[in-house]
Amino acid sequence: MSPGRSAAAARVRESAPVFAALGDATRLRLVTRLCAEGPLSVTRLSEDVDVSRQAVSKHLAALQAAGLARARREGREQIWALETRRLALARETLDQISGQWDSALARLRAFVES
Repeated sequence: MSPGRSAAAARVRESAPVFAALGDATRLRLVTRLCAEGPLSVTRLSEDVDVSRQAVSKHLAALQAAGLARARREGREQIWALETRRLALARETLDQISGQWDSALARLRAFVES
């Protein structure tokens, strides 16, 4: 495998936990909310979801394990924020895959037209 391919494969492997975490609708909603509103407490994040505060905490722990969120303590509350570096890595992975598909489609088009 070429160095470029092995680096690309490593990026895909590193991004897999991010995509797995975002595959859950509740976690995706939490990430969307953190993205739009900035750091929020578990209490605030629990307001607009159909699950308990305890379930929200478990989803946030899954996001933290995937490297998508981090918590800091403020008094009695935990304040959660996005880890944008991991989101940027996932975006780079999607861009890479998109570029590969564009290239494959261009080769297919050239083959069909020849």
